[in-house]
Amino acid sequence: MLAARDITFAYKESEPILADLTWEFPYGSVSAVTGPSGRGKSTLLYVLGLLLTPQAGSVALDGENLSDWPDRRRSELRARRIGFVFQDAALDTSRTVIDNVTEGSLYAGIPRREARERARDLMQRFDVQLRSEHRPGEVSGGQAARVSLCRALVIYPDVILADEPTGNLDPASAQVVMEALEDAARQGAVVVIASHDPSVVARADITLDLGGA
Repeated sequence: MLAARDITFAYKESEPILADLTWEFPYGSVSAVTGPSGRGKSTLLYVLGLLLTPQAGSVALDGENLSDWPDRRRSELRARRIGFVFQDAALDTSRTVIDNVTEGSLYAGIPRREARERARDLMQRFDVQLRSEHRPGEVSGGQAARVSLCRALVIYPDVILADEPTGNLDPASAQVVMEALEDAARQGAVVVIASHDPSVVARADITLDLGGA
């Protein structure tokens, strides 16, 4: 499982946004991290995804402490085992849609041909295959969210971290995204979703409420 152990994190000289947080996120489950804005939902995802280093405590995967690993080793693990779905999609506007989807797979060591085949399969599944040669600025917000989902899934991740993945979507696109995340959990992945949407939280197997933090 993925675990946060006594995590404390603060930005610069501010009060800790996360303090002594301990929680476990099992394989094969969808965990929702909820709570008001500013309580550390996104920050926790970035800490779990090794994008931020806590001032105290550690992140563990399969029982191994990752927080003390050197940057290069953490980057390699992140590339191979962790998929991110960002709220704003975070696509590179200078590259085609399919290149955005496959970029992470190169760092994960997946051969280019295999990565593009996997990308096209995912894009067909989520109905963005006709946009593969377009630029991100030429697709809708809902399509961009589905492209971001394809990018996260293309590496066959063990862990998926999704930051408000339905926050800017219409109901139909939100349903597609949630079903895909639930399917990934059924296939054995750790899925952690940061969301303040009650309908998203209600679908989760486990809920971590930071409201009282």
